[in-house]
Amino acid sequence: MREMGVAHLTLLTLTPPELVDIAAAAGFGFVGIRVRAVTTQERAFDMRPGSPMLAETLARLQHTGLTVRDVEFLPLTAGVGREQWLPALEAGAALGASALTVTGADPDRARLTDTLAALTQDAAAHGIRPLLEPISYQPVGRVADAAAIARETGAALMLDPLHIWRGGSSLDDIRGLEASLVPVLQLCDAPPTAPCGDDRVAALQGEARAQRLLVGEGGLPLAGLLEAVPPGTPVSVEIPHARLQARLRPLAYARRVARSTRDLLERVDRTRPSPAAEAAGHIVVEGERS
Repeated sequence: MREMGVAHLTLLTLTPPELVDIAAAAGFGFVGIRVRAVTTQERAFDMRPGSPMLAETLARLQHTGLTVRDVEFLPLTAGVGREQWLPALEAGAALGASALTVTGADPDRARLTDTLAALTQDAAAHGIRPLLEPISYQPVGRVADAAAIARETGAALMLDPLHIWRGGSSLDDIRGLEASLVPVLQLCDAPPTAPCGDDRVAALQGEARAQRLLVGEGGLPLAGLLEAVPPGTPVSVEIPHARLQARLRPLAYARRVARSTRDLLERVDRTRPSPAAEAAGHIVVEGERS
């Protein structure tokens, strides 16, 4: 069965230990945890090795059986360096994470590539691989650009459907990726057209951080996206939906998120061959060609 987890942005009012408990109760199998605050308005969680919050999170993980797939979130700006990423890597390693999500926030492509290469080398020592997420309103906003940088540096990708389409990428861009570049896929929904406003960046940021929709409520081609990545790719649900969350308690909201996502996954996976069947079919076709 395909793994399904939940990203911390979905339930950002919760501390990491609370997130683990709610995720487990809602039926998720893994979580993504924020070990760094992204904005000045966001609450910072002390997840340093040895901290009480990290210890409590580890205890909740052991009790529930959930795992941590990725930690986040590091924008790769012009001035970012080891002082910023080593604490995140240390927290990620303590949590058993295999990935650190980053974004390409430096407009200097050569410098950004060098930064990510250095991070990738440091991350490997912690058993972690950086995942470069193309963000529609940042310098690296298209899948093809992010993939080129990831290939050059040894990183992989974190693909978010909202940013895929808001950034001008397509399903063909996803189909052309090597399987090794897509260890996990995020899911959310949104209207087919981008939000309007005099400040494009502010409009896109507002949508991404608080106005996403449950899977099936919007118009993004999510079934096509799932079919464009390797079968069985784990899914991390990232759906901050402020209007709905204002009406529901965290567990009720998490269950709604899980149910809507699972409905789509089951529908897609029922009609798609298993990885073994696809591989066998590929071998047959290749044999017919020879």
